[in-house]
Amino acid sequence: MRFTDNHCHLYDARLPGGATQAVDEARAVGVHRMIAVGCDADTSAAAIDIAGQFDGVWATVGLHPHEARYGVGTITGLLDSPKVVAIGECGLDYFYDHSPRDVQRQAFADQIQLAHERRLPLVIHTRDAWADTFDVLDAEGVPDTTIFHCFTGGADEARLGLDLGAYLSFSGIITFKTADAVRDAARLCPLDRMLVETDAPYLAPVPHRGRPNHPAFVPFVAAGLAEAVGLSLEQVADATDRNAAVAFRLPIS
Repeated sequence: MRFTDNHCHLYDARLPGGATQAVDEARAVGVHRMIAVGCDADTSAAAIDIAGQFDGVWATVGLHPHEARYGVGTITGLLDSPKVVAIGECGLDYFYDHSPRDVQRQAFADQIQLAHERRLPLVIHTRDAWADTFDVLDAEGVPDTTIFHCFTGGADEARLGLDLGAYLSFSGIITFKTADAVRDAARLCPLDRMLVETDAPYLAPVPHRGRPNHPAFVPFVAAGLAEAVGLSLEQVADATDRNAAVAFRLPIS
């Protein structure tokens, strides 16, 4: 089996051994592709640098809602790298409100427009902000490829996202005992719209919960997703690996 971790932060200092060890360990368990996701200018540049060092690793450029106050102009100069495959992560986070909500909404709208202009997929982070997330998408127009990263909604949010043509990306949360709503959402998700991710170093799946997460743990996420939807691990691995290649326009190998 082969897997794609479509969302990880390979530059994060909490990954023991750094990006090299993380990539090596992931490859050893069949995770042959990884997407290093940027959250601001510095981390987007770091993601691009790491992607340039490894085959099978790509990068995104984005301004996380926590960093929205810095403005989208701080990241646009990074978009020309051939290793950049998406805009994001971007969106709205009303749980922490590290940037004012109006500023978050503007930065989100600006990045949706970047996705349109550059014809790149959009990677969305949304927390406690579903209604406004869908309102901004409706106002700006949904990019041709849209991914709800670390999907934490329930059935209603899943239906709305799927109706927009989006992919739902499931993280280690799907293995948590308390995540019944996420599992309900997964059961509504067609096989060709599912993705798996680690969000490393965050949200390590059971049985590694409480430790720093690694891209090498994505098979545990896929196993949790397979159990939730009543499919084999092989089916979920094959589908999500193929879906990631289609969504991010990666080489199919």
